Amino acid sequence: MTEPDVTVVVAVYNTMPYLTECLNSLVGQSIGTERLQVIAVDDGSTDDSGRELDRFAERYPGTVTVIHQENSGGPAAPSNRALDLATGRFVYFIGSDDYLGEEALERMVACADANESDVVIGKMVGTNGRYVHQKLYSGDRTDISLYDSELPYTLANTKLFRRELVEKHGLRFPEDLPVGSDQPFTIEACVRARKISVLSDYTYYYAVKRGDESNITYRADHLARLRCTARIMEHTAGLVPAGPERDAVLKRHFDWELSKLLKKDFTALDPDTRRQVCEGIGALVEAYFTDALRDGTGVKRRVRFGLALRGAVEELTRAIADETEHGAPPFLLEGDRAFALYPGFRDAGVGLDERWYEAHETVAGRLAAGTKLESAEWEQDGEELTLALKLRLGIAGDTSSAYVALAQGAMPESADKPGARKLSKGARRPEALGTFTAVPAGDGTGTLLDARVPVEAVRAKRGVRVYVDVAGSTYEIPVRTEGLPMPLARRWGRTTPHRVAATPNTKGRLVITTAPLWEPKPGVGARLRRTLSRSKRK
Repeated sequence: MTEPDVTVVVAVYNTMPYLTECLNSLVGQSIGTERLQVIAVDDGSTDDSGRELDRFAERYPGTVTVIHQENSGGPAAPSNRALDLATGRFVYFIGSDDYLGEEALERMVACADANESDVVIGKMVGTNGRYVHQKLYSGDRTDISLYDSELPYTLANTKLFRRELVEKHGLRFPEDLPVGSDQPFTIEACVRARKISVLSDYTYYYAVKRGDESNITYRADHLARLRCTARIMEHTAGLVPAGPERDAVLKRHFDWELSKLLKKDFTALDPDTRRQVCEGIGALVEAYFTDALRDGTGVKRRVRFGLALRGAVEELTRAIADETEHGAPPFLLEGDRAFALYPGFRDAGVGLDERWYEAHETVAGRLAAGTKLESAEWEQDGEELTLALKLRLGIAGDTSSAYVALAQGAMPESADKPGARKLSKGARRPEALGTFTAVPAGDGTGTLLDARVPVEAVRAKRGVRVYVDVAGSTYEIPVRTEGLPMPLARRWGRTTPHRVAATPNTKGRLVITTAPLWEPKPGVGARLRRTLSRSKRK
């Protein structure tokens, strides 16, 4: 057999029936079986995976090679064994429960040859609910860097690697990492590559989430994932000197792997495991969480990392539990600074500097979630009609800038998800209408805002919104009805009778609609003028 263009490595453990589709997608590649070598290593499967591999090896004897071995506990050992036997100019790794687009290998090899690329990354998508980060695939790029692209968020080994690069640097997978063993391999390959290319014009790889969620990533416990992440970060630190480039790679591990260890399931761990997780994350924060990374991380994650750094297990547990049950805590406004009131804030016993609690990012979603309507009713004095609102804002401290206004039209589409938006500098905002009184909530967790907004006798449909300044920026927050009963529609005005209604729109946001009770039908005035004109001529 002549040297194949690409060797595909498949580490297999109990992946039937997904394995069949994976293998069919390989032998059916447009590159042709004569240019392809498939090395599949059965890592002690107890289902029919081994027999299915042997069936393909018998059917494609010049292309598919199968090795059977005792279970090693992860994909690293079988992948290393396959690498030792690989003869292709390039090597490609695929999960045995995933599959490729028909032209995937042909396209990637052509790209590597045309651009002299050492690593080629084809667009990857998730199926059956599998999440795959997509920002890397914004377009075809022939030369990207690990340090100034989205590549750190796509570190799986499901890429085309030039085998000369792999063998020159002795790249292999650490066999003692049950989770993430592909990351050290991928990171080092990308650090040492002359050129890295991205192809987004075609779906190259389909990543499958198994129906029983038996993918190894979903089965590892907190301490196993922590140990693996620590090893990956240490390996990266040994390759990339401290500075912005190392930060660019390690930011991924703080944003993803470590953040996932501090979600709501953390509170369900036994006390000793919580302590160990806290200590382990704290050590990584101390070693690698630079000031630049701290300031570029959202306040929610930053506070959790800070509490881990201080060994404040009780406060960390409470911060996660409170936010899970009640949502984000309120903000304390002090001039142009905004602090999230998580446990441990200005607590001498915790000793975490207040800068860890300061919000630097946009806080639209938090402001929207913390703004709640408590009541709405009409108040009428003669010809004047007012909508009296009681609102609770998730803001403490200086709320003198807060007011309610009626805004014409819908919120921009970009604001639909967070339910609020940060106004750009110089953007016009409606002027405050009516009277406003803001007092601290009795429990110290926010501000109660009483607003009386006059209703005009015009035809209009206007959204009720709160405007407030936070950390030097102005935010527009639509008022959500939260399922509260709304005041009944009513008629008012003697001179020009109008009807007014306060109702939720399709997104549950409070809208006031006003319209005249009677209007002449279109064309009535013109017909009346014609009738009078004819009468005069007679």
